[in-house]
Amino acid sequence: MDGILTIFIAIFLAELGDKTQLATIAFASKYGWKTAFIGAILGLAAVNLIGAFLGDKLGDVLPLDVVHKLAGGLFIIFGVLMILGKL
Repeated sequence: MDGILTIFIAIFLAELGDKTQLATIAFASKYGWKTAFIGAILGLAAVNLIGAFLGDKLGDVLPLDVVHKLAGGLFIIFGVLMILGKL
C-alpha cells in the first residue's frame, strides 16, 4: 500500500496543471464534468497501462538505473520538443 500512495502523490503532483488537466477542463465545458471525468480516466488509464507494462518488461531485462536514465532522457527529449513546438 505504501508504494501505491507514493505513486499516487507523485503522479498527482506531476499532473496538476498540465495540458491533460487543461484539456479536461475544456472538454468538461463542452460535455459536462461527468463525461469529461470518465473520458479522462479511461484515456489516462490506457496511457499509464502501456507505461506500467513497458516499465515492468524493461525492469526484467535492464538494471533499474538504466531504466531511470532512459526515462529521464525521454522526459528531457519530450520537454525540448514541447518547447520547440514539435509536440
